[in-house]
Amino acid sequence: MKNIFKSILIIALILIAASLMFGNSQNLNISKTRDLSVTELVELINNGEIQKMEIKEDSVVSYDQEDNKIITKINEKESIFEILKYYDIDPVELKSTEVVFKKDVDWMTILWFVLIAAVPIYLLFTMFNIFGKRNKQGPTQMFGFNQSNVRQFMPAKGKMTFKDVAGLKEEKEELMEIVDFLKNPKKFTSLGAKIPKGVLLMGSPGTGKTCLARSVAGESNVPFFHISGSEFVEMFVGVGASRVRSAFAIAKKAAPAILFVDEIDAIGRERGSGIGGGQDEREQTLNQILVEMDGFDNKTNVIVMAATNRPDVLDSALLRPGRFDRRVTLHLPDISEREDILKLHLKNKVVNKDVDTRKIAERTPGFSGADIENLANEAALVAAKNDKKEVEEEDLLKSIEKVILGPERRSHVIKPKEKEITAYHEGGHALVAVNLKHTDPVHKISIISRGHAAGYTIQLPNEDRNFHTRSEILDELAVLMGGYSAEQLIFNEISTGSANDLKVATDKARSFIMKYGMSDLGPISLAEDQSIFLGKSLTSKHDYSEELLAKVDKEMSKLINDAHQKAKDLLTSNKKVLEKIAKALLEKETLEKDEFYALLEEK
Repeated sequence: MKNIFKSILIIALILIAASLMFGNSQNLNISKTRDLSVTELVELINNGEIQKMEIKEDSVVSYDQEDNKIITKINEKESIFEILKYYDIDPVELKSTEVVFKKDVDWMTILWFVLIAAVPIYLLFTMFNIFGKRNKQGPTQMFGFNQSNVRQFMPAKGKMTFKDVAGLKEEKEELMEIVDFLKNPKKFTSLGAKIPKGVLLMGSPGTGKTCLARSVAGESNVPFFHISGSEFVEMFVGVGASRVRSAFAIAKKAAPAILFVDEIDAIGRERGSGIGGGQDEREQTLNQILVEMDGFDNKTNVIVMAATNRPDVLDSALLRPGRFDRRVTLHLPDISEREDILKLHLKNKVVNKDVDTRKIAERTPGFSGADIENLANEAALVAAKNDKKEVEEEDLLKSIEKVILGPERRSHVIKPKEKEITAYHEGGHALVAVNLKHTDPVHKISIISRGHAAGYTIQLPNEDRNFHTRSEILDELAVLMGGYSAEQLIFNEISTGSANDLKVATDKARSFIMKYGMSDLGPISLAEDQSIFLGKSLTSKHDYSEELLAKVDKEMSKLINDAHQKAKDLLTSNKKVLEKIAKALLEKETLEKDEFYALLEEK
């Protein structure tokens, strides 16, 4: 766009300069020019003062003995000689005068016409030239849609190593083999060993797949080419396959190198979904990737790395040995890894020395590396907003809730009645949680609106867990029904504030029965295939009967009703405590862990 604007500016300057030059020339001519009538012209001819006459369609341009220009307007339909004859001018008297016939030419009009015609042509040429350079990265190659947009990351300019990636200890050890091969390939090839041709990084969003790939490039100190899977697919048939060939060709020229394809599920999804057929552009692109990866030999020294958070949708041919031989799964960080990641992201920030990073890590179960990075940044923003000189622990704790639920909505006007309902609702959740054995401790209760939530109760585990028992899930169902039961108990009425709780409880009850096999129906799995392909969903059939589904519905209803009754019984027997919690929430709006448990000890 800068080049286009520059061209338009140049054209405008040329037009202005041409206009000024033409105007100046006209002004110079005007100073030596005078207009005379026919009668005055006849007088000059009779006196022999005219040496030259130019006859035009609507005027006569005469020049006197001093070469001054004289213009006389005449009627286009009349001849100048007839006019002179009318004034008794004998043509013989004109023999000493040079007479020239000229046709009027409006050079200014011609100049403007040429310039106006040239402007769009010049702009079109400039645009095509710019797009050609962008697509082909060359000044003379245009319409290069088939060329890959692969970009090279130079490790020397922004080197990232395994030290710059906190956590992921086992994953980094798994990739050290790749680094050793790129540094010293003869060590492996001399023994006849073949390095994996492809490494697939799998994990939830934000777990560090891209950072891990860049650190491999930094450790091995080789060229690192990266491209997104979506950049291969275009509206033109065959472009994706051509771009794949181009990307692999570029990587081979720079070997040993790493070619990293981010979000490979954009083109690597399972074929035969029933839509598009074999001529689908995405499937042709995938076929070309399969051919390119299988065509590598031991001398190429190019390793393909790819990242995805949906490995379940990838085509089986892409995952077979010989293509993506090695799969590295990145899990959410545990408490120690979260602490290391937090320390890493706080290095470049001014942080108070009394900040307990372990405490912050305990408050962030389920956070990914990207979430923790966002948390550290939000804490710095909160500290700057409050004109602090350094980030304090309080800023980090506030940022946790902001990352999970969104910013506080203190300006949001809430009616006293709705505020009271929210206080009893959240108090119900917290009171049921502390009265059950298999629940996480309550860390905070608030009736301050955040995001879509009118209030919230935060429960955090004492330690990270990978499994959940049957008793824990049943108690979690009761806690979810605590708010609903509290409203029913206190107001003898229920509100729409329990909508999300009911949805989560229903989903959890369904998984309890159909996925985990923990219900009275027995140890069977009825989990349906969560296929995202329309073709499969249209033709798939259930492996179980409608009668069994009816039993599942009854069992789900029984689970939720039992959880509701359990919560209601607990709240009924502790009604005074519930009222005390609600009253404290209405006064303070927020109860921290120590305040909440101190309140329980009083009762």
